[in-house]
Amino acid sequence: MKKIKEIFTRVKELQHVDNEDITPLIWQLICYSPKFPLRLPQQQLLNEASPFTLEVDDPHFSQSVLKFNGYIWGNGSHKVLLTHGWSSKGADFIDLITALGAIDDLQIIAFDAPGNGSSEGELSSLLLFAEAVKAVISTYGAPDIMIGHSLGVMANTIAIQQTGIKPSLLISVTPMVNLRENFIATMNSADVPKTAQDRFFENFNEIFDVPTSYFNLADIYNVDIAQKHWLAYDRDDKMAPFPYTQELLNRHPMITSKEYPDATHERIIKDPRLIADVLELVRNKQ
Repeated sequence: MKKIKEIFTRVKELQHVDNEDITPLIWQLICYSPKFPLRLPQQQLLNEASPFTLEVDDPHFSQSVLKFNGYIWGNGSHKVLLTHGWSSKGADFIDLITALGAIDDLQIIAFDAPGNGSSEGELSSLLLFAEAVKAVISTYGAPDIMIGHSLGVMANTIAIQQTGIKPSLLISVTPMVNLRENFIATMNSADVPKTAQDRFFENFNEIFDVPTSYFNLADIYNVDIAQKHWLAYDRDDKMAPFPYTQELLNRHPMITSKEYPDATHERIIKDPRLIADVLELVRNKQ
């Protein structure tokens, strides 16, 4: 957390220097994901898992192959894959993983995306998240059930479309719907001037060969993505503003949804109401 505060402070300082190109610092502001240590219960949960390590190519930041770590609980015939959000890790699903462990015939898989948790990488991105999901699918097979939180929702969506799988149940929790607007909010919080923001977006287009506006879940969503798609949200979510979620739901009415008032973006994956509903959905799809 200390490093992101230093980056934030540095961005605010340099923006007032004439002709200073702060684009490299903005990349750090946007793509550095703080890593938080495991709590004792999380470490105990991981101790009960079968660990694995896979690799993904990172052509944009490190220009190298990155190793990322994952964990498997159980050996049931029904696979459940959990994809965490930004500045998070697989063990942050501890309450949900523990609850799912009580259901027979499940194999539960979670991982730390590159640049997050225990995995390699200084900077991360949505595409690295999606590549990690694809690597897990390629190694362990198509999951019957996929659960994503925040940025993990969009990563799951991209991975499903690029691999051609079709899970029986897709669960999306407080999805990050509009990546460009999230970037703008982050830069505005550091008082990055419009000209510097424009330079960053131009640089993003040059590096990834696609504009940030492409990464809008409402646009890229495919109606055949899963047999059933269920979405959870908090209307007062500060990290994933509800108007973007509402656009997704309005344009794709086949998605069923439920509101969890006062759950908050970060803590919703621990909310007993959500966990109870997810367990019911999973049991009904076995």
